[in-house]
Amino acid sequence: MKAVILAGGFGTRISEESHLRPKPMIEIGGKPILWHIMKIYSHYGINDFVICLGYKGYMIKEYFANYFLHMSDVTFDMSSNQMHVHHKSAEPWKVTLVDTGESSMTGGRLRRVREYLDDDAFCFTYGDGVADVDIGKLVEFHRTHGKLATVTAIQPPGRYGALAMDEDMVLGFQEKPKGDGGWINGGFFVLSPKVLDYIDSDDSTWEQEPLITLAEQGQLLAYKHEGFWQAMDTLREKNLLEDLWQSKTAPWKVWK
Repeated sequence: MKAVILAGGFGTRISEESHLRPKPMIEIGGKPILWHIMKIYSHYGINDFVICLGYKGYMIKEYFANYFLHMSDVTFDMSSNQMHVHHKSAEPWKVTLVDTGESSMTGGRLRRVREYLDDDAFCFTYGDGVADVDIGKLVEFHRTHGKLATVTAIQPPGRYGALAMDEDMVLGFQEKPKGDGGWINGGFFVLSPKVLDYIDSDDSTWEQEPLITLAEQGQLLAYKHEGFWQAMDTLREKNLLEDLWQSKTAPWKVWK
C-alpha cells in the first residue's frame, strides 16, 4: 500500500523556520517532521511513499539523496577522494518525489501524482502533523465500509486552560480541555484512486469541492480518533512537539 504525503506548501504561519526550508523539513528531535510521519506509516507496514513537492522541494530531494550521510557515521579520505559510510542505518522505504508545482493547491498536488498510484486504495496525509493513529485499524475500517474515502476525525484540545465555575465562584482549573466538541479533519485519509476524478485542476483545494462532493454523495466516512494528534502550524506548536520528543513522551512515536 502507498502513502501520499503533501510537502509542497509555503508554511507561512511558521515563517520563522519555513523561510529557510520547506515546512515538512522542520526538525523535531533532529529529524524532519516528514521523517516522523513516514516512521508512523512504516510501523504499520506501509513503506512505499509518494511525496508531493513544491516550495523548496529540492531540499527534500537532497535529504533523501543523502540519507545515508544523515543517518550514519562517515569517514572522508581527502587524499584519495573517497567516502566510507559506517554503520549504515536504512529504512525499508521506497520514496518517489514528485514536483507538483510551487503554487498548486492541495487537491492539485494529489491530482498530479496520479501516474505514480495503482488501482488499490492508498493513504494520504499532510506533511506537518503527527498522531498515534492506528493506521492498521484505519485501513481496515476503510476496506470494511466500501466507500471511496475515509478521513480521520479528531477533536483538538482547546488552546487555553479553562476555569471550572459555579456562577462567579472558581471551583478549579481544567488544563487544555477539548474544544467545542466538534470533530475536524485530522488528515490521515485512506482513499480510492477514483477520488482523483473529483479534482479538476491545480487550483483545486482538496478540503473544498472534492471532499464536499464526496460527502454529499455519501462516499466519505470518518474514522474517529480520540488519541493524540498535533499539527505543526506555528512555532509554539513546533516547540510543543520538540518538548514532548526531548522528554521521551512523544505519543506519536509508535515505533521502537
